[in-house]
Amino acid sequence: MADRLIRITTALAVVAVAAVAAVISYRHAYELVHAHGETGPTARLVPFTVDGLIWAASMVILDASRRKQPAPPLAKWSLAVGIVATVGANVAHGASHGVIGALVSAWPALALVGAFELLMTLTRNAARSDLIQDEASTEAEQLAQPRTEVEPTPEQAVLDEYRASLNGPGRPLSQRYLAEKHGIDRRKVRKIITNPEPSVPA
Repeated sequence: MADRLIRITTALAVVAVAAVAAVISYRHAYELVHAHGETGPTARLVPFTVDGLIWAASMVILDASRRKQPAPPLAKWSLAVGIVATVGANVAHGASHGVIGALVSAWPALALVGAFELLMTLTRNAARSDLIQDEASTEAEQLAQPRTEVEPTPEQAVLDEYRASLNGPGRPLSQRYLAEKHGIDRRKVRKIITNPEPSVPA
């Protein structure tokens, strides 16, 4: 219960930070694109291509992680390019106000990327935890199932029954009785009880 509460509250905090940072980062990118000659729908949509690339690349990497497969190189490169683009756009937006202005302007983009990656890490850890619990549950079910005993061969059955009769109160079972009960030739029964090692497989 505690682990689930931690995951939920962490996810809510990450989503809240990512939402605020995304709005500010989009505004910076939009103003930068608009200031460099793009207007109308183009200026409004270009920033979405950057964040959309980060989202798509992260989803591909997350899917590969859940499938226990290596992340595609294209996804890694796309993620890196998207991060550089969004941070660079925000730095350029605040560059006219000096170093401090560039850092302040870049902070929302860094917070957005950091929050997004934290969310992906949280999702990966949750999936890994669920997988471990499923494997443990499956193993417990397998252990709980009754084991099927291997039926002994007629030769082994003859030998076991004869040895058990040696410790009984009466006389040992006769070769004739064992041969008729298990459908084995009496000579073979004699060989089994007198020389069990080569006659009965281990």
